[in-house]
Amino acid sequence: MNVLIIEDEARSARQLERMLKNYDSSIQVLAQLPSVRESVDWFTKQSNSPAPGLDLVLMDIHLEDGLAFSIFDQINLTAPIIFTTAYDEYMIKAFKVNSIDYLLKPVDEDELINALNKYKTLRSAAVSPDLTQLMHVMQQFREPPPTFKERFMVSIGTRIRSVETTDIAYFYSEEKATFLMTKEGQFLPLDYSLDQLVGLLNPSQFFRVNRQFLVARSALRNIQTYSAGKVKLDLQPPTRQEVFVSIHRLTDFKDWLGK
Repeated sequence: MNVLIIEDEARSARQLERMLKNYDSSIQVLAQLPSVRESVDWFTKQSNSPAPGLDLVLMDIHLEDGLAFSIFDQINLTAPIIFTTAYDEYMIKAFKVNSIDYLLKPVDEDELINALNKYKTLRSAAVSPDLTQLMHVMQQFREPPPTFKERFMVSIGTRIRSVETTDIAYFYSEEKATFLMTKEGQFLPLDYSLDQLVGLLNPSQFFRVNRQFLVARSALRNIQTYSAGKVKLDLQPPTRQEVFVSIHRLTDFKDWLGK
């Protein structure tokens, strides 16, 4: 079986591939694609149709550059699809009615096995999912593109200042308080925790490198590697303390840099 994985989280994509191999070691993963653009490019190179031998697609709905629905607007995809998503229960029922299974994140291996078995049953019975009806259902549940915070209102004494997100180099926490550092070198208090900020900021521009720092891509001035896998960051403006990427975030950080 030849499978294509469309998933913007590198760790999730690797986990899916591992579970596929556990299910059947002969399964071949043709590619792991993180975005709508790369997916469309991949299919376009296959003459606007699924690659010869492509049996199944595992597809996340939320990709790094938009919703997977955009793929169907640009190419004619006829291969069976198993979706991975965090949609509510009503959406689950809609997919299942159309004979297309999907897996709620984080993906459970037993659920994946059940979905693969369902695919095999449909294939052996020569039953094709009703993709036209599926697309109709998907159109009803389209979501607008995610919006990210463009500015922060910061209190400075009796004044309130508006700081554009594009003018921020990094955020950091210190003694249970959160601050932002502007690119001009001014640090200002902020009424958000780093956990909250992660959900408000564009993940293509900001990455939380450890428990204390959430940095903008534009603030990275130098990246130094040390033994034992440690990675040190030099930021601009400079920090008062050394900034290291947490070991458990290192793989995702490298993936983020490569996007």
